[in-house]
Amino acid sequence: MNWTTPAQLHGQVQRLWDKGAILAEQAGAASCFPYRLTLKSPTASEIGADFAAVRAWAQALQASPGLRLEYRSFRHRLFGDNRLPSAAWVETPAEACRLLGKTREAGVFAALVTSTVVQQPGLRPWLQKYPLRALEHAADWPQLLALIGWLQARPRPGCYLRQIDLPGIDSKFVETRRGLLAELLDLALPPEAIDTSASGNAGFNRRYGFRNKPERIRCRFLDPACAPLPALAGADLTLDSASFAALAPAVERVFICENEVNFLAFPPVDRGFLIFGAGYGLAALAQAGWLQSLPVYYWGDLDTHGFAILDELRQHLPQARSLLMDEATLLEHRTRWGHEASPTQRPLSRLNADELATYTALINHTHGPSIRLEQERLPFSLLQDTLSQLP
Repeated sequence: MNWTTPAQLHGQVQRLWDKGAILAEQAGAASCFPYRLTLKSPTASEIGADFAAVRAWAQALQASPGLRLEYRSFRHRLFGDNRLPSAAWVETPAEACRLLGKTREAGVFAALVTSTVVQQPGLRPWLQKYPLRALEHAADWPQLLALIGWLQARPRPGCYLRQIDLPGIDSKFVETRRGLLAELLDLALPPEAIDTSASGNAGFNRRYGFRNKPERIRCRFLDPACAPLPALAGADLTLDSASFAALAPAVERVFICENEVNFLAFPPVDRGFLIFGAGYGLAALAQAGWLQSLPVYYWGDLDTHGFAILDELRQHLPQARSLLMDEATLLEHRTRWGHEASPTQRPLSRLNADELATYTALINHTHGPSIRLEQERLPFSLLQDTLSQLP
């Protein structure tokens, strides 16, 4: 039998709920009610073949809460005049919620809509579009509205998240809800309070005017004579980006390397200065104006990500040159090759011709599948010889 069952009708209403259509009306969205459900009923031959089953089917539909049934009449040769359900309707959102057992949830959402329309009427369109997401965050909704109001009164506050002084809100509350907050704040705040160049969770603070934790830069003087104090001559220094930008040391060339042991073991270089790159995220170096006028040498792994980091570095320091990142070095140390687990293949527009040829050979697996030569696998004497030949 192919007749529509109460469970199938329930499933049709459940799909309406899952789309948010049942709750959206409470936030002012266009109504889809009364809503006609798809109902397949018995044919005349099926009625004649098994009237008892047909009657049981009809009784099951009649016992389903929240449905309004339409009927068609027919005459049975044995049982006389009868009628069967021919259409099923859900008249109102309330009836749909009763059928699904969602009456409590609907009440919670109604209260949420009421408080939002009073405090933040600009969020009504978001509630119409994402009612189920709002319902998921119903327990947090008073705090979310309070935080939005706090930022409206203090646009671009210039403080750390930790300094928000509202009941039930701390930095963890904000950090774990940044995606949701961003959607709400973009609707509730004036355009001048939003830095649209920042996006995503990582850009949340800058987008809405909170202070970021200072980026920290690790560095060493490679020539003791260049250190501003004798105690710093051999020190492994860590500075926040603002302090690093103000450093302006009396050096003539700068090196950046990615491996920590290489950073610690890097040999002395006259008038030299060393920065620990530690992967992507070199934008903090751009704040240091004194770096712009100096020769900069970047030494990274001979793999696709090493070249991608070099490409990113040149966005901020276009004069940067690569060190020991050429095809000859790669091919001369075949026995030291490793495997790059997740190579990148994105276009890199800031590589010179030789670097691009090596990068292209890596992504095309010219010399082998996903090979890499990590910088710490190169002989230390090769680094020393290379540094001694620099101009």
